[in-house]
Amino acid sequence: MVTEQIQSPMPGVFYRRPDPEEDDFVKEGDNVSEGDVVGLVGVMKNFHDITAPADGTIAEILAENEQEVDAGDDLFVLEAE
Repeated sequence: MVTEQIQSPMPGVFYRRPDPEEDDFVKEGDNVSEGDVVGLVGVMKNFHDITAPADGTIAEILAENEQEVDAGDDLFVLEAE
């Protein structure tokens, strides 16, 4: 199994859920498919999907909800299949 980091493509605010009243997109241990949305980065009220680059399991979530992130910051560890 190969592990890879899912990184922020831009600076902004990282969100683990689509809305404050909804559940997180993913939790540690969740299986994901390539293209699944796992989080959002908000920049000036525009939100950009963070997607899984491959099928696998979310091994670790590295960023907190509403944390400011920079481009290239690691957000998740994915164990790719």
